[in-house]
Amino acid sequence: MKNSYDIAIIGSGAVGSSIAYHLSETKQKDILVIDKGFPLAGTSGSTQAWVWVHPKTPSWYGELNMYSAELYPILEKKIGDVEYRRTGGIAPFFSESDRKDALKLAEAQAEAGINIDVLSRKEVLEKEPALSPNIAGATFSQLDGNVNPFRLVELYIKAAKKNDVTFSFYNRVHDIQKRKDTFTIHTEKGEFAAKQLILAGGPWTKELGNMINITIPVKQVRGQILVTEPLAPLLKHTIGGIRQANNGEILIGYSKEEVGYDRRTDLDVIHDTANMAVQYVPDLAKANVVRCFSGIRVMPEDGLPIIGNLPGLENAFIASMHSGITLSPIVGTLMSELIFDGETSIDIQNYDIQRFEKMKA
Repeated sequence: MKNSYDIAIIGSGAVGSSIAYHLSETKQKDILVIDKGFPLAGTSGSTQAWVWVHPKTPSWYGELNMYSAELYPILEKKIGDVEYRRTGGIAPFFSESDRKDALKLAEAQAEAGINIDVLSRKEVLEKEPALSPNIAGATFSQLDGNVNPFRLVELYIKAAKKNDVTFSFYNRVHDIQKRKDTFTIHTEKGEFAAKQLILAGGPWTKELGNMINITIPVKQVRGQILVTEPLAPLLKHTIGGIRQANNGEILIGYSKEEVGYDRRTDLDVIHDTANMAVQYVPDLAKANVVRCFSGIRVMPEDGLPIIGNLPGLENAFIASMHSGITLSPIVGTLMSELIFDGETSIDIQNYDIQRFEKMKA
């Protein structure tokens, strides 16, 4: 492995591997991807992997998610079958008082081209008979779905390698220094030099930012997921908190806990999650849970992605966000445009890291 590259990407999850692949399509640059572990050892391998669009607000953020979801069928034609399924998404509510908020959501999202139906109880149960008759209604959009995250990241990396991207796994970054127009990245496997640097380290993004004296306002948020035994087809749609995988397993999870990088599961949260599942889908009371796991999300302080240049450091970029599975196709595309063209086809000003400084002013 050589030690000098045009671009170094730190992080090989759904976001980092997407950026590597999209940059590599032109074969104009020597690209290195460095990861402290192995692909899917982090967040991208411990997720329900929704491609979730319709409840994302503000509407301009929902629009970004919509564009990304629209890219998934194109992406599959280029890198292979990632088991993307546009199932449609249902977000149930249990009180008629929530219907007014649902109608406001539908009205706001329509301005961005996101079509949402606000369904009655009868309409929801016609679409998804397994849902509880106690629900009052739901929001529904055809845009939502899910994907196999293991296939997604595996195929991003495979396609990037075909385009001569170099990957260095099990290689923790200890320090990053900028000297003139070159970044020197100190790792467990030696030093690497790069003209451009992209931080896509997920939960470790804040630590990476500290190495280049930039405070990145993100936190680590744990989510715990239950997995049932394979069941006969039960759910047709992706439901807020629950989805059925191709093999029949049902993945259940909605928790958000700020506990640092702690991937242990917690019996109280597991109990609450199981209760939520039965409240939504009563037949799940008869299902056996075969395993539980947790994943650590990176969560910007305002919940919105951080995408673009890093201030005061030329040729340094960041892509840090929750919903990396949903957004990976569009973020890879936008970062490629930004690096090659200096501008993007979609305005990303709302995702600039400097917004946090303006909030303090």
